[in-house]
Amino acid sequence: MGFNGSRILITGGAGFIGANLAIELISRGAAVTLVDSMIPEYGGNLFNIEAVRSEVTLNISDVRDEYSMKYLIQGQDYLFNLAGQTSHLDSMQNPYPDLEINARAQLSILESCRKYNPDIKIVFASTRQLYGAPQYLPVDEKHPVHPVDVNGINKMAGEWYHLVYNNVYGIRTVVLRLTNTYGPRMRVRDARQTFLGIWVRRIVEGQPFQIFGDGAQLRDYNYVDDLVEAMLMCAVSQKADGQIYNLGALPPVSLKETADILVRAAGVGHYETVPFPPERKAIDIGDYYADYSKIENELGWRPRVALEEGLKRTVEYYRQYGNHYWETP
Repeated sequence: MGFNGSRILITGGAGFIGANLAIELISRGAAVTLVDSMIPEYGGNLFNIEAVRSEVTLNISDVRDEYSMKYLIQGQDYLFNLAGQTSHLDSMQNPYPDLEINARAQLSILESCRKYNPDIKIVFASTRQLYGAPQYLPVDEKHPVHPVDVNGINKMAGEWYHLVYNNVYGIRTVVLRLTNTYGPRMRVRDARQTFLGIWVRRIVEGQPFQIFGDGAQLRDYNYVDDLVEAMLMCAVSQKADGQIYNLGALPPVSLKETADILVRAAGVGHYETVPFPPERKAIDIGDYYADYSKIENELGWRPRVALEEGLKRTVEYYRQYGNHYWETP
């Protein structure tokens, strides 16, 4: 998959997924520019890109800034559009920043592409949260969308802006609906990005971690390297233009099974089940796992890293570098 000499822009580039993607692209010979606001709540961490710090261009600016995006978009071959407000809880408690980042800023980015770089290829990171509580399982791309929180509604708007600009203006875009992505460089000092983050932190610190509810809820997980591979496949595939793809992994795993696998992978640890906090129960979607056969059949992607192996790599990373992640960067 050739990216040698390609010019790449990654929004949210100092975050969890953006940094892992950047490291892989640098290894393939790409010229990579990262855009990140470095707002502490949104997951950017300069240590994430420590391994390639001298090889990437980092622009600290906000995707809500039309002028900087207009400048940065020019001359790029690919845009991996990953910047977003990811906390479902924050989106309910303070909805306006979520609207600005996940909807309005996306429209602004696409307008910049239309005016200043219509030949760019865009891969947009969306979320399984759009589906809401599943009506059937596994969830395929034909499943009705029924967001249960403000974050899901705004991500849906951002997703459709990308598809409309593909269909009307011919700006090549592809949408990936991510499930629970985990791995090195994920946010672990709280549960804003994923519950697995705080579980890993507690394990490394020797503290018990908590499962909300009875732990029977089913989930699917993707190790970050598998997600990066899906993004790169989508970037180079003409067949992917204008498409929506689910990511995921089968078979699904209950939260309690996930906790047991994490403890086994780490070699230590224990957990407790506690009642759902009311604010989380209100937006919980119950069981969820995806049918990813569309991207498997069309592009040949499938997850490669088993959950226990991925969690083992993740715990090892934070045992080595956790001090760079526990507190606000």
